[in-house]
Amino acid sequence: MQISQLTKAEEQVMHYLWDLKKAFLKDVLEQFPEPKPHTNTVSTILKVLKEKDFVDYKVFGRQHEYFPLISKEKYSGKSMKSLVKNYFEGSYKNAVSFLVEKNQMSVEDLEMLLDELKNKD
Repeated sequence: MQISQLTKAEEQVMHYLWDLKKAFLKDVLEQFPEPKPHTNTVSTILKVLKEKDFVDYKVFGRQHEYFPLISKEKYSGKSMKSLVKNYFEGSYKNAVSFLVEKNQMSVEDLEMLLDELKNKD
């Protein structure tokens, strides 16, 4: 199954759903900082996420309880892969080198990561 790329707004709603596990529209809306978006805006985003197969819902009377169909880990992995492919010629080495060069990751962090990976097996 091909996982779609999400817009920033869709991704924000997904983060709220991943945290909440399941939620009604009002629950998602409460997660937004002030000024909160209009209810119709969030409702439309949830409908789009449903169409993209990121969420589904159960019906309770006239309300829908939404829940994620794709885990945060699965989407994060796909996003990371896409980022590396599109900006670093598909090389994770180039991506990590970029982070170190831009002082987003220290050499000590890199060494700790390497130690963790070595000890993982």
